[in-house]
Amino acid sequence: MRKLIAFDDDTFDKLKQLARDRMANFQELADEAFGDLLRKHGVPVDLKDALRKSAGISKTPVKDHARSRTSRKARS
Repeated sequence: MRKLIAFDDDTFDKLKQLARDRMANFQELADEAFGDLLRKHGVPVDLKDALRKSAGISKTPVKDHARSRTSRKARS
């Protein structure tokens, strides 16, 4: 879907330069920026994020805090 977004000349020039510096195109910059904005506000970006959010699973793995198993000496 195409939408029209207006930028002032200075901002657009800086975005074009950033795209050149990163060897990307304007669409890639826009995809990254809007994805970051959605994540910042807790809106799932794709199906995987939506499923993870609905299941209540965090993106970072949870460490297992179970006691480590050590060999115990048998009491005689």
